[in-house]
Amino acid sequence: QVQVVESGGGLVQPGGSLRLSCAASGIIFSFYAMGWYRQVPGKQRELVATITDGGSTNYADSVKGRFTISRDNAKNTVSLQMNSLKPGDTAVYYCYAKSTYVDYWGQGTQVPVSS
Repeated sequence: QVQVVESGGGLVQPGGSLRLSCAASGIIFSFYAMGWYRQVPGKQRELVATITDGGSTNYADSVKGRFTISRDNAKNTVSLQMNSLKPGDTAVYYCYAKSTYVDYWGQGTQVPVSS
């Protein structure tokens, strides 16, 4: 059974930092591209960052220079380090695992950015 589980969300003040983690099981992790999306109620889910099986990264313009995605194939985890957080970063953050044939999504973790 495939599981994708996020952790690390929570309330953070503007300007603060937070690190999200995602653990995937039931897949050959190193074969999958991994990534993070986020969604605000009433809006479409938007890409935040992705990392390929080879380690190449891609970021939304809104988070470039502030967020860093990384993966640990030995631990089957992907992380998202978020710095200089803004109220506009408030969303539910979803982790996903993507292969040529199938995608798997986590349940999401909430990140409210507020003073």
